[in-house]
Amino acid sequence: MNPIQQGIDALVLDPTALLCMAIGLGLGLLVGLFPGITISMAVALATGFTLTLEPAQGLAMLLSIYVAAQYGDRIPSILVNTPGTPAAVATTLDGYPMAKNGQGGLALSISAIATTVGILMSMVVFMTLAQPIASLALKFGPFEMFALVCFGLTIIISIASRSVAKGLLGGMIGLGLATVGLDPITADPRFTFGSQEMTGGFDFIALIIGLFGITEVLDQVLTYHASRVRPISSLGRWWPNRHEMKRVAKPMALSGLLGIGIGIVPAAGGDIAGLIGWNRAKAISKHPEEFGKGSIEGLVGADTASSSTLGGALTTTLSLGIPGDSVMAIMIGSMVIWGIQPGPSLFERRPDLVVTIATIMIVATLISTVVSLARTRAMTKLLDLRPQFIWGVILVFCVVGVYATTNNVMTVVQMVLFGLLGLGFRRLGVPAGPVVLGFILGPLAEANLRRALLIDDLGGFLTRPIAIVLILLAIASLVWPVVRDARNKRRP
Repeated sequence: MNPIQQGIDALVLDPTALLCMAIGLGLGLLVGLFPGITISMAVALATGFTLTLEPAQGLAMLLSIYVAAQYGDRIPSILVNTPGTPAAVATTLDGYPMAKNGQGGLALSISAIATTVGILMSMVVFMTLAQPIASLALKFGPFEMFALVCFGLTIIISIASRSVAKGLLGGMIGLGLATVGLDPITADPRFTFGSQEMTGGFDFIALIIGLFGITEVLDQVLTYHASRVRPISSLGRWWPNRHEMKRVAKPMALSGLLGIGIGIVPAAGGDIAGLIGWNRAKAISKHPEEFGKGSIEGLVGADTASSSTLGGALTTTLSLGIPGDSVMAIMIGSMVIWGIQPGPSLFERRPDLVVTIATIMIVATLISTVVSLARTRAMTKLLDLRPQFIWGVILVFCVVGVYATTNNVMTVVQMVLFGLLGLGFRRLGVPAGPVVLGFILGPLAEANLRRALLIDDLGGFLTRPIAIVLILLAIASLVWPVVRDARNKRRP
C-alpha cells in the first residue's frame, strides 16, 4: 500500500485513534485554559497512559494535546491577563487590552484564526523540508552525529535558561542521570550500586512526570495566593470584518515565517517566537502607537508566530532526532519506548508514520479551530474552578500514570524524588528542560562518540568539515550569551 494512504488510514480508519484524538483535543483545550498547567506537563502525564497503545493511537492523543493547548491558552491570556502557557505570554500584550475595550470576543476569534494560520503554515514547511533534511542527515557518520547532538544540547542550554551556567548544570545533571544502568557498548552495570532495580536506569516516565508534574503542583501549593482576577464577561462582537482581516494579513504572514524559523532552532519555543512576532508586527505597522493598548495587529503577530513554531519543532525532531522543544523531547521518549527512533532513518523505515503525524497535526488544528470559533462561553466558566481541585486531580493522574507503566512502586518513588529535585531546581533557577534533554540525548551522544573513537582518535573530527562546523556552532551558542550579557552590562 502507498505509504501516504497507509499513514492516513492509520488515523481515519482506526476508531481507537480517533477516540484518542478526541480525548487529546479536550485535554489540550483544558490544559491551555488553566494557567500553571504547561503543555509539557500535560503531555508528560498523558504519556503514562499511552504506552500500551499502538504508536498512531498514542501519538494521536499526545499531538492533539500539543495542538489544542495552543488554542485554550489564549482564553485566560485575553480574559484574565494570565497566560495559560508560556507560549501565550505575548498574547496578553494586546489581547487583554482588547478585552478591556469591549472586544474580547473579537480578540478570541482573531486569535484562533491566527493560531490556525500559523500551525498550517508550519505544517507546509514540515512536509516540504523534513524529508530533504533527513536525507542529508542520513549521510552523517558517528562523528557528525555526536557533533549534531552536542550542538542541539548547547542550543537548548543557552536558550532555556537566563543563566548559561545554570542551563549547563541542568544539562550535565541530565547526562549524569543517563549514565545509570547498563553500558550501551559492553552492557556492564554502571552506578547501580549492586541494585538489580537500577540496571535499567532511571525510568523516563518517572523523570518527566516528576520534573514537570509533581514539581509544578508543589510549587503552586507553596506559592498560591487567594486573590484572583475575575474574567471579563462583556465580550462584544465576535467576527472580524473585511477591513480588519486585510489589516492583519501582512503581520500574519511575516510572523508566521518568523515563527517557523524560530521553531526549527532546538528549544526556541513559542514564548520567544511570540514576543519576536509581536515586535516585528509593531515594526511594520502603520499604527505602532496602538500596540500594547489593544492592537489587533499586535495580537495576530504574537499568536501567529508562537503557533507556527510547532511545525518547525516537529521538523527538527523527526528529521534529526534532536528535540525541537520540551514537548518534543517527551514525544521522543515515548516513541523510543514504542520502538521508534526519531531521526533521519525514520523517513526510510516508517514513512507511513510521518504521514500519520502530519495528518494528526492538520486534523487536530482544523477541529480545534471549529471548537474555538464556536464561542462556547461555558469554557470561560471553568476559569472559576478552585486550584486545589486541579492539584488533586493532577496528583492522582501522576501516581496512576507512572504506576501503570511499570506496575512497580519504586517507579512512583522515583517520580516523587524527581519532583522534589525539580522543586529544588526551580528555587535555584536551574531549568528542567536541559535536564530532560540531557537524559534523552546523553545515550545517543555517548554511543556515537565511542563508535567514532573506535574508527579514529579525536583528531578524526578535524578531517570532517560538517563535524567541525557543528562543534564550532555548539561552542558559539554557549559563548555568545555570555558575551552579550557582558556587553549589556557595560552600556550605561
